[in-house]
Amino acid sequence: MLTFVGLGLYDERSVTVAGRDAIQDADRVFAEFYTSRLVGTDLETLEASLGTTIEVRDRAGIEQNPEPILAAAESEDVVFCTAGDTMVSTTHTDLRLRAEDRGIQTRIVHGTTAQTAAGSLTGLQNYRFGKATTLPFEDAHGGDGVPDSVVATIEDNRARDLHTLVYLDIKVDDPHWDESDDTYMTASHAAELLSKPFPDTLGVVVARAGSPDPLVVADTLDDLAEQTFGEPLHLLVIPGSLHPLEADVLESTAGADLE
Repeated sequence: MLTFVGLGLYDERSVTVAGRDAIQDADRVFAEFYTSRLVGTDLETLEASLGTTIEVRDRAGIEQNPEPILAAAESEDVVFCTAGDTMVSTTHTDLRLRAEDRGIQTRIVHGTTAQTAAGSLTGLQNYRFGKATTLPFEDAHGGDGVPDSVVATIEDNRARDLHTLVYLDIKVDDPHWDESDDTYMTASHAAELLSKPFPDTLGVVVARAGSPDPLVVADTLDDLAEQTFGEPLHLLVIPGSLHPLEADVLESTAGADLE
């Protein structure tokens, strides 16, 4: 059996009761933290809280050499953990398909997603979000500024009057649990990049979703680029037109000046 468990958004307390039970009942527990991270905890604390040892795999250990996970799951009860909700990344879907191809039974225990948290914290209606996109660091896509694909996604959503959730890049130099080697794109950096193709455009920053002190700030992208939003992780939302209720929430909770 191979069970995929989403650990939630922030720290060792973010996992659901069902996810905790699956982890504690497992013979072996694997995890990856290169697609997203629990920035409110570390590996030692997570293991102590869950009462288990977690075998962390890097990108190559999931995408190119998943054999240790699959071989273990053929004869043992194995859990594979990720931050957020599992199956959001195609990497995890591929691992599940490989398991099914070998006759390994799989199941999913969901965790909270950044997408649903962003809608909840901003007051922007969930069914008005269009296609999401990820804004990479400049050197990650071999060019300057914003990739054409990101611009096209935002433009297409705005043309259909939909909001765009922009995930911000995480550069992981060391695949293991070492904060000092990670670089997280900040919302101010993202706003600076996006203000070029989208000047005088409203943006909404969501920082530390799932933590005890999340932050939501709404302003023009140009103004957001000049602000700081504290510790990671950050998200950025580019809204379409606002329903009156959405506007009221952004004004009251995010400091938006919609005049």
